[in-house]
Amino acid sequence: MTDTVLHPAPPTSRRRTVRASAGAIATTIACVLPVFLVGGLAVQMGDELHFSPAGLGLAVSVYFGISALASVPSGALVERYGAAVVARAGILLSAGSLLAVAGLARSYPMLVALLGLSAAANALGQLASNAALARHVPAHRQGLSFGVKQAAIPVSTLLAGAAVPTIALTAGWRWAFVAAAGAALAALPAVPWQERDPTRPAAAGRAGRATVALVVIGLAATLASGAANALGTFLVDSSAGRGLSPALAGLTLTLGSAVCVLARVGAGWLADRRETGHVALIAGMLVVGAVGLALLAVAGPAPLVTGVLLGFGLGWAWPGLMNFAVVRLHPQAPAAATSITQTGVYAGGCVGPLCLGALAGALGYPIMWASAAASMLLAALLMLTGSRLLAGSAP
Repeated sequence: MTDTVLHPAPPTSRRRTVRASAGAIATTIACVLPVFLVGGLAVQMGDELHFSPAGLGLAVSVYFGISALASVPSGALVERYGAAVVARAGILLSAGSLLAVAGLARSYPMLVALLGLSAAANALGQLASNAALARHVPAHRQGLSFGVKQAAIPVSTLLAGAAVPTIALTAGWRWAFVAAAGAALAALPAVPWQERDPTRPAAAGRAGRATVALVVIGLAATLASGAANALGTFLVDSSAGRGLSPALAGLTLTLGSAVCVLARVGAGWLADRRETGHVALIAGMLVVGAVGLALLAVAGPAPLVTGVLLGFGLGWAWPGLMNFAVVRLHPQAPAAATSITQTGVYAGGCVGPLCLGALAGALGYPIMWASAAASMLLAALLMLTGSRLLAGSAP
């Protein structure tokens, strides 16, 4: 009788996994820095470039709209040239955009144009990171890796917030963009080199086509992302309008963001312990998130806090899980496949705040939150439909 010995992964394999994960996180943060930095420095920039909060919202919508348009082409580039090459290109484009804003943004239209240019870096970096994790991280750890990568995006918000007192209020907002460009370039050494497989572009072309399942999931992501983006965009103003102090409203938003980070990591950790049903799990998360959004339409601090916890904790914790589920079923073309669903996430970030903001202005925040909840419920239904379609087409 012999004992079965489970050997740990070789050190080289573990190092490759750690470096791929670190590179994906660094690339993601570097490539989304421009939009979060504009948001963090909006007060100082608005005074000089003469734009209002509505102007900021329009600029961010343009950013996510261009990200949506660039997503599928970026996925094709990743499949053709490899994740490392495209990740470096995204980082360089992001750093160049940051420097261009520092030196050339002398008017609001020029700022919007340069921010739109940086949106292409966002699409390149996101899809290159997805492909790197799919290729270099073992399957039983990919859920956690994708969760950590998506949870790292709020780090860009923290960096943008830290830039206000440390640089913008002392040396000026333009130097904050110069410093951010340096931080983005510092991510270049974290991107691991990888060898290209000459057979991958052909396989990717077959496996990464826009199937009905991916399109349905992408549409669900549009509705869910549009509703969830309302949390970060309108929560503080909505809370202040209901009589809460700005400090308490801001603290609630900070609490929600922290819960979102933990939930994205936790959802990825749980995904590694499930063999199937990941998209259906997203649908369940969206149902609970919709309950949270509906609670925001109810007056009182208790519904507010509960709604924020449910809305952020489950209604906005699914992007990493979605990427993991799509990659798991499309291992030959992870960037091409996730580019289709990521288009939906970006489209929601573009259209959602514009539509919901107009609705809040016309009918008030309670109606807006109820509409956002309905949108998230519809997204859950579409996720279930996409889950069935994926199960039917899975190899």
